[in-house]
Amino acid sequence: MSERRTRSANERTTAGVIITAVGVMLVAANLRPAVVSVGPLIGTISADAGFSSAVAGLLTALPVLFFGISAPVAPRLANRFGIERVIFGALLVLILGIVVRLVPSSVALFLGSAVIGAAIGTCNVVLPALIKRDFAHRSGLMTGFYSMTLSGGAAVASGVSVPINDALGGDWRLALASWGLLALVAVVVWIPQLSHVHRVTAASPTSSLLRNPIAWAVTVFMGTQSLIFYTFVAWLPQYLVDENGMTPVGAGAVVASAQVVALIMSLVAPIVAGRFDDQRVVTFVVLAVCAVGFAGLIGTDVWPGFWAACVMVGPGASISLSLLFMVLRSSGSKQTGQVSGMAQSVGYLAAAVGPILIGLIHDVTGSWTVAMAVLSLALVPQGVAALGAARNVKMID
Repeated sequence: MSERRTRSANERTTAGVIITAVGVMLVAANLRPAVVSVGPLIGTISADAGFSSAVAGLLTALPVLFFGISAPVAPRLANRFGIERVIFGALLVLILGIVVRLVPSSVALFLGSAVIGAAIGTCNVVLPALIKRDFAHRSGLMTGFYSMTLSGGAAVASGVSVPINDALGGDWRLALASWGLLALVAVVVWIPQLSHVHRVTAASPTSSLLRNPIAWAVTVFMGTQSLIFYTFVAWLPQYLVDENGMTPVGAGAVVASAQVVALIMSLVAPIVAGRFDDQRVVTFVVLAVCAVGFAGLIGTDVWPGFWAACVMVGPGASISLSLLFMVLRSSGSKQTGQVSGMAQSVGYLAAAVGPILIGLIHDVTGSWTVAMAVLSLALVPQGVAALGAARNVKMID
């Protein structure tokens, strides 16, 4: 995406930049809780609504699916209305989706989840463009903080969803709706940004980019890390309850702890990888730790928290590495926007298959161990994609 400004970012005061940074972090904090909070409660939701594992997987996959559907639309909205207004509107839509899930109906539950996914998917695309605009001189640091806040929001949601549900008397709809309060805070803090109108020119991937193996490597890398993250977070709590005999609260605590590791890795990985022209060694170390985590979790009954943390090293680091590859492998800012749109659209659409597939495998086999083993196989295409995405070469458009 290329950008047209109505006011130079340099004209903003220091206070204005700080307010913008706080607003960005608050928006980022809202981009995971409404989605990942379903995972720790999926057993309760399924029992109450009578869902099979496959249908429950669809519930967790639906927001991710709409991440991908909304990705190519978001730049066009930003071109027409401006980045700031689009983010503000997306936050309002996010709150709407959260409220819709309060309606005691399975249709409303799925509809609200789809609306939530569309809102978050829009912010996924346009928020990095705002970071690049207002924090160009510290884009690496802000990207790290942005990724860290995404992981932090997910970690908090995983850890407190069950306690919130218990505190509300087991009303899981109200527990899910409680995340609307965080979105409301972000809306209020974001209001000062509406005085700025910065539009972006929608840039669709060119035919040459669609034929570019490096662009596809970045896209596959992004898609597989998303598939592993959202599927693992969705089903790990139920896996721990069924296979390890944990309580829902204990399983939620394990998922939250693992996501803290993901949070740290999302900040550290791009800093370390950015020191090298070629990021393949760093990337494969990350994927190897993730593979060891899957092997330990599936093969032993001890230390499930440790193995889960190892697994989360993979997607935790990989989300930041994906963003880094989009910048490092592209030849200019316009191509960066094109690759970002392509990777997020195709990648999230592919990732939406994960929760449904793993749920279906559990329904057929009756084994979460088999299901998790199949999920671990996603590391294979991610590793193959890393050979191109992490290599020191530019995409030529």
